Amino acid sequence: MLMAAGCGTDDPDVERGRQLFIQNCASCHAMAEAGSTSNVGPDLDEAFSASRAVGMDSDTVEGVVARQIENPRPSVPGQAAVSMPADLVEGKDLVDVSAYVAEYAGVQGIEAPEFTLPEYFVNSCGGCHQLEDAGTTGVTGPNLDDVLAGQDPTQIEESIVDPGAQLSPGYGNLMPSSFGASLTPDQLEQLVNYLVEATGGSAAQGGANGGPPGPQGGNGPAGSGGGGTGPQGN
Repeated sequence: MLMAAGCGTDDPDVERGRQLFIQNCASCHAMAEAGSTSNVGPDLDEAFSASRAVGMDSDTVEGVVARQIENPRPSVPGQAAVSMPADLVEGKDLVDVSAYVAEYAGVQGIEAPEFTLPEYFVNSCGGCHQLEDAGTTGVTGPNLDDVLAGQDPTQIEESIVDPGAQLSPGYGNLMPSSFGASLTPDQLEQLVNYLVEATGGSAAQGGANGGPPGPQGGNGPAGSGGGGTGPQGN
């Protein structure tokens, strides 16, 4: 089945697929196991629960997901920004994302994982950002140990909920603009406080209190190379 989908024969890594899904797809698709709630694209639990109910097995789901990523539905005129690009993930990444979705999407009883830090940061942000406290080494976005040092909570929160407000030098606007909306207010506060503490900041530093402006923008906390164009329209 994977060969038919053009993915090769590599054994899938479901946990890696989860991380890739969060980075590339969660900003547009709801899926309980990933903790994502966006409604830009189809809810993947709803999309596949009915199929599983009539006998579709996980191998078939995996093939469907792979084909939809490789060949998404054509863009709706005037809505290119919310249309899924072809080959959003490729090669081994495609294998792992397809296997992850097939493992969990539409499966009864699956619940969102508990929100804990730094685990959430590692899974949702670490693929794109380096942060010593979390042990992450991503390079798609800026090194948060450098760019968040001295920022106050208000600045860091802005970099999450309005990533295009201010860009770090050398980085484009790559962070999904809907990322902040995927968190509850309490989760957002926890994430902001964690980043303040992890980078040695405090509420008395940065922003309105005279500290350096924060390098928010498309590469703030949890930014990704996915650009907010997860697998919509499938």
